[in-house]
Amino acid sequence: MARYEFVTDDNGISLFRKHDMGAPNGCFRAEAECLTALAATGTVRTPSVINVSDRELLTERIECGQATSEGWRQLGAEMGALHAIPQPCFGFSTDNFCGATPQPNPQLDDGYAFFAEHRLGYQGRLALDAGLLDTEHLEGLARLGRRLPELVPEQGPALLHGDLWNGNVLFDSAGRPVVIDPACYWGWPEADIAMCALFGGFPETFFQAWEESWGPEPGWRDRLPLYQLYHMLNHLNLFGGGYRAQALAILSRFS
Repeated sequence: MARYEFVTDDNGISLFRKHDMGAPNGCFRAEAECLTALAATGTVRTPSVINVSDRELLTERIECGQATSEGWRQLGAEMGALHAIPQPCFGFSTDNFCGATPQPNPQLDDGYAFFAEHRLGYQGRLALDAGLLDTEHLEGLARLGRRLPELVPEQGPALLHGDLWNGNVLFDSAGRPVVIDPACYWGWPEADIAMCALFGGFPETFFQAWEESWGPEPGWRDRLPLYQLYHMLNHLNLFGGGYRAQALAILSRFS
């Protein structure tokens, strides 16, 4: 688990430091790359990266303020603008991490194959190896993978935050949104928004603004649990059996 603290540089400027001697190799550099990629789009705001090494990440310190309805609406519109920027393929420039779990990002033209193999299949195999799922569950994930073209409308690849839950959004002293701790890849925009409905969820104003900005196909809310299965499997692998029932319920619904 990463440790967090505020530090002061030689010029007396307060910075945010994330460090952990036991962190997976490359995780801080991967996070810095994700923050930089998001910032380069000119849509969502991220903390500026000051320095990164194998064992720490230094970013600007965000002076936090209060979340407001307008702030959430702004974030929804910004995420829609982010998702409207086309990307070359599915995958990413490098592999990275979702939490502490490696996240493979090979570049593919087929979004269905990418999500089936490198999101659901990958997490399923990790869970099988750890004794958290059985072979029948892995077969169910394979069936779901084959059904994806029936269940998910065509979506071109967009840059995703990748881990956008309530704990990864800050609001600065002026109430403007800032996103942190990304697990970026080029994927389906709806998959990004699915995470926003987990673990406390975002206010309805956020979802309305995203819908107005990006314009998803009808029925997108009904598809959110399908994308959430990736994160349920990841949490099963990270934290154990408490997430097994939730993952299997989604699998049973869609496979």
